[in-house]
Amino acid sequence: MSFVRPQARAALWRWREVLTGTGLAVLGLWWTLGSGGLLHWLGYVLLIAAGAMLMIGVQRARFRGGAGGAGVVRVDEGQVAYFGPLTGGVVAIRDLDRLTLDPSGQPAHWVLSQPQAPDLHIPVNAEGAEALFDAFATLPGLRTEHMLTQMHRLPDHPTVIWQRRAPVTSSFRLH
Repeated sequence: MSFVRPQARAALWRWREVLTGTGLAVLGLWWTLGSGGLLHWLGYVLLIAAGAMLMIGVQRARFRGGAGGAGVVRVDEGQVAYFGPLTGGVVAIRDLDRLTLDPSGQPAHWVLSQPQAPDLHIPVNAEGAEALFDAFATLPGLRTEHMLTQMHRLPDHPTVIWQRRAPVTSSFRLH
């Protein structure tokens, strides 16, 4: 028997990194202000780590859109697998060409595009979709704040969040 409502538990779980970072910041501040010696200096280190955890935690909490959507997402060793009721597939993160947020469906979908393969459409609220944050973070040049803003603003048309740069070819010839 739980004394915490399910909605409150879900909200606490969504913001878990922020709550942990806040606790670490309080402990670091206590060590910094209240003690001397080694704990005083460890308090500063703990405050820096807590600040980093708070920044990352806020981004992750903003990314978690909810649960209960259609299908299941699994991220394993650089591969995103989506098992849905009607579609599914596997995409290697290193092979991605484009990441798009498509708000035309209910709910909105991530569209993962790779060459010579059909696009993979993943609902933003699919079970396990929070693991996509770490997978997307490995994309070179991804602007996380842009991605989070687009998720919460939901434009009326598909928006490219990230696209691989085309390799630069030289037009000069030696011979």
